[in-house]
Amino acid sequence: MPLKYKKRLKPDGLDENSVYNLLACHLDDLPAGFPATDDGVDLRLLRRLFTPDEARLAIHLTLIPETAKVVALRARENVHKISEQLENMAGKGLIYNFIKPERETLYMANQIVIGIWEYHVNNLDNGLIKDMNDYIPALFEEAWKIPQLRTIPVNRSISVKTDVMTYEDAENLMSGHEKIVVAPCICRKEKKMAGEGCDKPEESCLIFGSAAEYYERNGIGREITLEEGLKILKRADETGLVLQPGNSQNASNICCCCGCCCGVLRVMKNHPNPVELVSSAFYALSDPELCDGCEICGERCQMEAIQYEKGYAGIDLKRCIGCGLCVTTCPTGALSMVRKAQEEQIPVPESTRDLYIQLGRMRGKLSWFKLARLITKSKIDRWRAA
Repeated sequence: MPLKYKKRLKPDGLDENSVYNLLACHLDDLPAGFPATDDGVDLRLLRRLFTPDEARLAIHLTLIPETAKVVALRARENVHKISEQLENMAGKGLIYNFIKPERETLYMANQIVIGIWEYHVNNLDNGLIKDMNDYIPALFEEAWKIPQLRTIPVNRSISVKTDVMTYEDAENLMSGHEKIVVAPCICRKEKKMAGEGCDKPEESCLIFGSAAEYYERNGIGREITLEEGLKILKRADETGLVLQPGNSQNASNICCCCGCCCGVLRVMKNHPNPVELVSSAFYALSDPELCDGCEICGERCQMEAIQYEKGYAGIDLKRCIGCGLCVTTCPTGALSMVRKAQEEQIPVPESTRDLYIQLGRMRGKLSWFKLARLITKSKIDRWRAA
């Protein structure tokens, strides 16, 4: 059996190769996964991101936020040494930290996507970009068994008569938060560094709540006002960007994505039936009697879901992901957004925690027994560290 799957191995005293194998195993146990590859690009990626000492420490963190004392106890290290190392790793985007006034800082593991990769938007190099792009196809099969992002229509594409849930409204998702941060889109940034991609706005990822505090604290993004955030959403519509918030009802982010750069949309676009991979409650409908065949909608569609037959636009419902970009610039009003039948809609998890539990269970990595054991272990370690 490969070393990667020997769960009982301990990181202390292992050689460098073994430590990275163990870290890969640890990340694969998280809900989004970190599958092994035949060409070893998974381990090359970890070597670019983590030093051996960082890899040894990362293995001791889970998705349960814990103090440095608990992590130090588990790692059998001095708490002052571990505290400093944890802060450095959080600053590099390798782990996540929660800082609250008059409370001890809490630390938790980051998944590779969505997480470590996005937090490296300001620390990219060509080697990291190449390895990540080589790894994305293998990762997507694991990380997207339940979509981590969903697609919502741009606001102008929805009729006032349409019943829209609060979590399907981009402006509502953002306006409910006191802190809003905007960050560069890592997909467009890495494509530009590789001499590819497009000229659509780079600074367009919107982050809210505690995630916004993490982005600002670590210099990944900058704070903006609600008015500035609304302008970014308007600009997304004008420039033809798909709105993809996190797949939960209280999403902490909205990505503004293009089909040429976005890793998620590129995988969907290459799939014969993108609708099978997307979480979306809507689809576009065309009225041939109103369509004048101007083909503006075809230029805006990121999934190549619009074909022209007999002079008017037709929608391929196997490719339409319900973004609404075709609707907002239709000069004749021939296009509209329609809600899918209830049985065709994928339920949106209430929280990110619920999403991770569902994803972990779908991958067979997080049974209720394993979850209970993880929580119990964390409680015991917190009691021992007190």
